Amino acid sequence: MNFVRKQPGIALLIVFAIGFFVGLVIFGWYLTPVTWVDAAPNALSQQYQDYFVRAVADAYSFDNNTQKVQEALGGWDGADAACSAATRSTDPAEVQRLQAVASVVNGGVGCAGVPALTVPGTGETAPAEEEGGSITSVLFLGLLLIILIAAILFVLNRRNAMTQDSDSYMEMPTAAPVSSEGETLDTTPIASVDTTYVWGDDRFEYSFPIENQGQDFLGDCGIAIAESIGTDSPRNVTAFEVWLFDKNDIRTRTKILMSDHAFFDEGIKAKLATKGTEQILAQENETIVLETVSLILNAEITAIEYGQEASLPPKSYFERLSIKFHVWSKEGDFAPPDIEGRVQEIQQVDVDDAFDF
Repeated sequence: MNFVRKQPGIALLIVFAIGFFVGLVIFGWYLTPVTWVDAAPNALSQQYQDYFVRAVADAYSFDNNTQKVQEALGGWDGADAACSAATRSTDPAEVQRLQAVASVVNGGVGCAGVPALTVPGTGETAPAEEEGGSITSVLFLGLLLIILIAAILFVLNRRNAMTQDSDSYMEMPTAAPVSSEGETLDTTPIASVDTTYVWGDDRFEYSFPIENQGQDFLGDCGIAIAESIGTDSPRNVTAFEVWLFDKNDIRTRTKILMSDHAFFDEGIKAKLATKGTEQILAQENETIVLETVSLILNAEITAIEYGQEASLPPKSYFERLSIKFHVWSKEGDFAPPDIEGRVQEIQQVDVDDAFDF
């Protein structure tokens, strides 16, 4: 889904290519191939049209049956086919026979007014272009055009992708964050990606896996819609949830990113209190920091646009929000998550709450 959102041109091209292959090759050639039935002589190639009209002319020279000639050549430009064959014949007797059947079909006119297809300067007759060959040429040119368009789109998307990758690399932080214990990390993030929410994307949720150079899975992080106000569709998003999951940590760290209105609305803040440990006012160039046992996430807000609707308070929902993720890995060996200790911690909290009650 993220690939479709980021590269719609390539995604559309892939879908078109798959559909073209399935429709033409699988259905058109194997499952439901075209079967020609009851075809008229004009559907034949020029060579076989000539055979047909010559056979009719030969038969007419023996029995002089005009009705058979009309049935054989009428209704499909048989007279023109006979005259065309006559222009290519070198046998005078055959030429007369072909002109005779043409005269039967066109009411005695014969081949008068039908130009011979002669190659200029040679006196030789040029064969007529086959209709099937013309259609094949058109299809071939169409296929070449599709391939050319596909190649252009591929090159443009590759160039854009390389430009974006280069920009992302140049914008990487030059200084690493410092953990809560004062430990300085490697200056190069192990992951740097960005995403943008646009109003109307009611199912917006972006996440990506975190891996080291050895392709070992370390965790994942992302952002999703936490709360909206007003109508249900399209949703007017007033808060997002940013999270960081670490395979070495039992707890997933979360923070709530809120619009200007939501941050100062006590009702919305109380409703979202259970979703994250901290609620943050969304501001451009603001960096949200989440830290686990072995990972640190910096989520930098790069752009904010608020929507405007008369029935809703000002700055209450996001029209557009862009955020960039940078993840660092702490050095050292980490033990498996202490699930048992975490359970005891939760039970102790429940007991304390019971006494407080």
